[in-house]
Amino acid sequence: MWNLANKLTLLRMLIMPLVVILLYFEGPITCLLAALAFIAAALTDWADGYVARRERLVTSLGKFLDPLADKVLICSVLIMFASLGWAPAWVVILIVCRELVVTGLRAIARDEGIVLAADRFGKMKTVCQIIAIVPLMIHYPLFGWHVEPLGLVMLYVALALAMYSGFNYCYEFFRRSRPGAEG
Repeated sequence: MWNLANKLTLLRMLIMPLVVILLYFEGPITCLLAALAFIAAALTDWADGYVARRERLVTSLGKFLDPLADKVLICSVLIMFASLGWAPAWVVILIVCRELVVTGLRAIARDEGIVLAADRFGKMKTVCQIIAIVPLMIHYPLFGWHVEPLGLVMLYVALALAMYSGFNYCYEFFRRSRPGAEG
């Protein structure tokens, strides 16, 4: 159960409080350190999937923890951004609500024997969120360049992808869960 892939996922969850604490004490150095820690956590997302597939270490615990770790990390950072005034609260609310709805639908679908796999728009959303978060997190000028406008633009792209992929999940769930539908 506690194979390398699951340990990497757990590490991602353990990095999240460090990122939040560093953002809480915001300043040029702490924000840069938070961004580096966030990048390390994002890399564990790629690494745990790679290891699990390569070593055939896919477990029920991993299937549960991996998406949970992603959501905890992303949503925690976005909520911190809203509290710091670095991201519009309405954008953060929509993204967090989308994550809750999709997670709930996937749980219900699983109970009904329906697999709602991540679609390409959901994966693109995650990549855009990571790309958005890093410059938003750096927040202060980096080598004289203000990077947060890039982060804000990418956050809006991530929001659009989140809403579109969330709609796809809902559509697919209701299409496949109606009586007589194929699973």
